[in-house]
Amino acid sequence: MMAKAKDDFDRYLERQLTDPEFRACWQADEAEFAARRAIIEARMESDMTQAQLAEASGIDQRVISRIETGNANPTVRTLGKLAQGFGKKLEIRFV
Repeated sequence: MMAKAKDDFDRYLERQLTDPEFRACWQADEAEFAARRAIIEARMESDMTQAQLAEASGIDQRVISRIETGNANPTVRTLGKLAQGFGKKLEIRFV
């Protein structure tokens, strides 16, 4: 199920990126989109609800929801707490 949703999103994104206006917005905010997507994917892979992640990470569930919907930009500290909630380590790279 998870792989199908990811494949569907990838196909949708590929179609949307053919629109020059969408592509410009995506590129301007790509890092934020990537962070949001990574959080959602890690939560789904961990089979956790937002409430479970909130308890495990110490981050309020409402904040997690706002991050996932793009209504908040997490700090590196918050990303680290979320990673710990997943039982993972945060890694940031420039590529």
